[in-house]
Amino acid sequence: VQLVESGGGSVQAGGSLKLSCAASDSTYRPYCMGWFRQSPGKEREAVAAHYTGTATTYVADSVKGRFAISEDKDKNVLYLQMSSLKPEDTGTYYCAAPTVYGCPAHQSGYTYWGQGTQVTVS
Repeated sequence: VQLVESGGGSVQAGGSLKLSCAASDSTYRPYCMGWFRQSPGKEREAVAAHYTGTATTYVADSVKGRFAISEDKDKNVLYLQMSSLKPEDTGTYYCAAPTVYGCPAHQSGYTYWGQGTQVTVS
């Protein structure tokens, strides 16, 4: 399964972006999908996760109130709506899916990864 992100770009602080993630296999339905980000010199960190087909989500404290994760079940697309962006949100954003049940907290629990999409906030 390939995951493909889109929607990254460059914005000014306070702006918004909406990232999308689609699976190459439209029938692929993992228990969970998540968004991670990595900034230069930093470890990849979890941003948000979503139990597919449910309303259960997780959002990191650093982005709580500014980012929201959602899915379009009909299109099988995962979204990350980012608002009130800050320079520290700059990084490469990845969507990922585990092969185990649940949403692992650490990147090591995820098997499938997208290629990443760059977000730059100035």
